[in-house]
Amino acid sequence: MKPGSGSFETTSPRRPRLEEIETARSRLAGYMPRTPLVHLDLGLPDRRIFLKLETLSPIGAFKLRPALNALLSRDIANLRDGVATASSGNMAYGMAWAANRLGVPMAAYMYSGAPQTKIDGVRKLGGDVRFISMETWWRYIVEAEQPELDELLINPVTDQAVLSGNGIIGLEIVEDLPEIDVVVMPFGGGSLTTGVASAVKALRPQAMIVAAEDESAAPVTAALAAGNIVEIETKPSFVKSIGGPSLVPQLWPVVSELIDGAVAVSLDQITDAMRLLFSKAKVVAEGAGAASLAVALASDQIKGNVVCVVSGGNIDAAAYSQVLAGTIPDP
Repeated sequence: MKPGSGSFETTSPRRPRLEEIETARSRLAGYMPRTPLVHLDLGLPDRRIFLKLETLSPIGAFKLRPALNALLSRDIANLRDGVATASSGNMAYGMAWAANRLGVPMAAYMYSGAPQTKIDGVRKLGGDVRFISMETWWRYIVEAEQPELDELLINPVTDQAVLSGNGIIGLEIVEDLPEIDVVVMPFGGGSLTTGVASAVKALRPQAMIVAAEDESAAPVTAALAAGNIVEIETKPSFVKSIGGPSLVPQLWPVVSELIDGAVAVSLDQITDAMRLLFSKAKVVAEGAGAASLAVALASDQIKGNVVCVVSGGNIDAAAYSQVLAGTIPDP
């Protein structure tokens, strides 16, 4: 690293405490409103499904809270040279929005296969998009490799402030639905699951936390079956932001204490959920965002009051048109 250059946080992340999450919510109060929790009436006899609509955040995805908290919790002097993150799309978008509001430069390390709508969103907010291979991007995420740069580089998965920012979603869920039985959320790097589950389990310990995965890349399901992190083979998929060749080692010990299970669903089930969200609730969800609903409908173990975190709606128009037409988009 160059003298004075930025770096990922090197300490192991931990489960954020409830007071840290509440502090994060106060810190962010002037920047974005809470997102709604709405009932999706499907007439199911054994479960009532609710949607936590992160699609209605200012960037159309949940990543704004963690990005804002990661910047607002730091000394402004540490941001003078700018900030950077490695992201498949939504964290880059959220970081660009946050940096734009704070008036600091921002750079995003993204792979060229990221959805164009997310790339365009970063650029429109003044962010500098730096393309890298997916393999390099993954090495940045798991901290196996770090670029040399002057900006403060914030890990989108293991940064402690990122986890606390995501916890705000969990606070809002329990406040809006105290008698919650299950929370289902898409699992990418694990920061969403860690943050939300930390708040939910602190307030309602008996609630079940379920990770939603795409069958094309389901490292959580594989890890739970093996009892440890394993490398898996992945298949190309139009579903971005979830799945990967393995889990992030630094975060898995925390996540594994918080989740109660994982369910992997097919692309057919995910696209069916996307169409259902549009037809029944007029909600536009990207594949990862709809995966939670797909799991809630597919699993016989999920019953009672069920919250599906619809994590984002940033999908390219051409791909979404294919979904609505009844087909599965190309990767």
